[in-house]
Amino acid sequence: MSTSPTISFIGAGNMASAIIGGMLESGHQADAIWVSAPDDGHLQNLRNKFGVSVTTDNRYCAQQADMVVLAVKPQVMADVCRDIAPVVQNTRPLMVSIAAGLTAQTLDDWLGGGLPLVRVMPNTPSLVGKGAAGLFANEHVKDEQKTLAESVFKSIGSALWVDDENLLHGVTALSGSGPAYFFLMLEALEAAATEAGIAADTARQLAIQTMAGAAEMAARSEHDPAQLKRNVMSPGGTTEQAINTFEEGGMRELVSKAYNAAFRRSEEMAKELAGKQ
Repeated sequence: MSTSPTISFIGAGNMASAIIGGMLESGHQADAIWVSAPDDGHLQNLRNKFGVSVTTDNRYCAQQADMVVLAVKPQVMADVCRDIAPVVQNTRPLMVSIAAGLTAQTLDDWLGGGLPLVRVMPNTPSLVGKGAAGLFANEHVKDEQKTLAESVFKSIGSALWVDDENLLHGVTALSGSGPAYFFLMLEALEAAATEAGIAADTARQLAIQTMAGAAEMAARSEHDPAQLKRNVMSPGGTTEQAINTFEEGGMRELVSKAYNAAFRRSEEMAKELAGKQ
């Protein structure tokens, strides 16, 4: 008999698979995990890989759970929520959505109202156990439910709470879209090094390891990024020349402009999606 709370996933895509893998590595028991999806073949692959229970019946999947993770595309979320609403209104599990753009109020309305609900904005590094997730809980979520949701997403990286749901737009612009910002820097560094004569594969490996090492130093250090940057710089040296070039080129302003563009687009997409349901 499992001693882990039962967690059901509605949807069996890459993010659901990553979360399940992280949970199992963190000690959650496979017999306390359920997954539902329309494709039985995909479900059988998950069962073979993880040893979890699977079904094509969303209502049956939701009925088993202390916590239901809604891991379907935003475009089909309304139908999924309305389908399982009679079940979850009876069993009252913690509902968790990883869909971008759909507000807690909208989701709760589709689910029949009054349910404890957590919205999570994960990011793609979750697929390799290095995710960064922002979480928001509605007023119905109890402390022990927050702890449960946090533990699930900590199994694939870090999980940090925001008090205002609107701040999830900021999380989207930072950690949600952020991996692409760093990939752009990797792409640019690799191209510059290749143009200088370094083999492309060597340039890529050096750039990736440098970024990974810098991130690890920032995570472990008591210093802020500004001080860490100064620690690398010597007066009149190579790093100083490069940093001065970035500053003169308006890098800070460009990063701010890009962040705010992503923030505004997140707000726009939420409104567009709400209008289509």
